[in-house]
Amino acid sequence: MAELRSLCVYCGSSNTVAPQFLQAAFGFGQLLGRAGLELIYGGGRVGMMGQVADGALAEGGRVTGIIPGHLHRAEVAHDGLTELLVVASMHERKQHMAERADAFVILPGGFGTLDEMFEIITWRQLGLHDKPVVLVDLDHYWQPLERLVDHFAGHGFITAANRNLYQRVERIDQVLPALAAAPASSRPLAADRL
Repeated sequence: MAELRSLCVYCGSSNTVAPQFLQAAFGFGQLLGRAGLELIYGGGRVGMMGQVADGALAEGGRVTGIIPGHLHRAEVAHDGLTELLVVASMHERKQHMAERADAFVILPGGFGTLDEMFEIITWRQLGLHDKPVVLVDLDHYWQPLERLVDHFAGHGFITAANRNLYQRVERIDQVLPALAAAPASSRPLAADRL
């Protein structure tokens, strides 16, 4: 793929998750910082979001948070980032994150993470971008989702080619090699892959 300078990370913002998820997020942030990759994320200071940012910052990495005003006012914004962009809406947040990132990484999360993940994969399916997307299946967290995707395919709502819209890895140390091995950007996707 083209030179990788920045990664958008989607993940949960709950502090009540299992400690291994928080530790993995911090460790992934450290990997990004050491690799000199800018972290683009949702701007929060809590849960896995806060941990991935703290990990990158601990290694001297550049971290850009993009947060809508209503969440900023709720005092969940991280105040130690390289850059914090406050935007008007969740839609604007997602657009800025997508534009600034060279690739997308999905760690465990809830409804918000699913929303971001499905949108960015759908945009790729529609040919609106051709940036790599990596799903990190920590502790088999995303296995129910993978069964749901099989269900979609089994009923004809997606094709076998749609399975190539994202890559799946099981550990954070597999993310950067997966991105390095991703094919170079290509022309918009053919209609038969929709």
